[in-house]
Amino acid sequence: MNNKNYITLANKAANIQIKELKKIKKVFNNSFIKAVDLIMSCKGKVIFSGVGKNSFICKKAAATFSSVGIPSFFVDPTGVSHGDAGQLEKKDILIIISNSGNTAELTNLLKFANRYRIKIIGIASNNNSMLLKASDIKILYPKIRESDHNNLVPTSSTSFVMLFCDCLATTIMEQKKFSKENFFFFFLGGNLGASLRLAKDIMVTGDKMPMIDHSKNFKQALKIMNQKKLGIVVITKKKFIKGLITDGDLRRALSGSVKNMSLDKVTRNYPLIINENMPANKALGYMSEKKISSLLVVSDKDLNKKNKKLKGIIHIHFLLKDGIK
Repeated sequence: MNNKNYITLANKAANIQIKELKKIKKVFNNSFIKAVDLIMSCKGKVIFSGVGKNSFICKKAAATFSSVGIPSFFVDPTGVSHGDAGQLEKKDILIIISNSGNTAELTNLLKFANRYRIKIIGIASNNNSMLLKASDIKILYPKIRESDHNNLVPTSSTSFVMLFCDCLATTIMEQKKFSKENFFFFFLGGNLGASLRLAKDIMVTGDKMPMIDHSKNFKQALKIMNQKKLGIVVITKKKFIKGLITDGDLRRALSGSVKNMSLDKVTRNYPLIINENMPANKALGYMSEKKISSLLVVSDKDLNKKNKKLKGIIHIHFLLKDGIK
């Protein structure tokens, strides 16, 4: 077989899926609205269930829902007859996925849910199926052409259902006004988690901050700088920020006659200050723009005040170590 034919076959499969996925808009109907409303009002958990390829879609959908603040998990329908039904409560919602809607393994799960009046959102392509007949909300999707030449292997149909679940999740996410900040609480790792971190998540606080009273001298400031190892010392007066000196400032001063002079009598740079809720990647950009290695952090309420209390310090090394870009 000509290698170029591989590309032709792949493009053929892709084009079939693209064409079939466009049918998704047919499913955005009154049943979709009811499903969104039901999930929005749910007092319990949203539980996904399916068999075979659909089980993987369910696990992915449950993970997506959980990441946007909707408690969710997957239940294997074959385990319901062996004690797994104990995970279900009346206040939960079941979202069950089956292309045919007549998968035998779903029988006991449907019986259990109906007996205990657990709401079911059924997703299937067969309106007369066991699943949709037992469902409170019926999501009927059109017949989908699979992308293999025999029209047999679950490909386009699984992509279609996954797209539907993603659309359901993002609709609820936007309706709930779920922000980047909210997302961070559920997604702490990886590049995405790093991009959502705030200054207050990375800054050093308390005893780790290099601080010195304005009445002290340069020699004492150098001692603190060597202890804290951030290359700066923040000068304070009654816990309010008065200025900042760097290791370069200190070493230049110590080479002269001012090492015993009070910090209050020596000209200092006023530091660059940010609020604690500034995104960490924005703080990194700010450092790069100003060609500095540290930023002082204050609370939102103090940012616009004349006298600001130091809440934390961010060093560029912390940001880079945490994968902030």
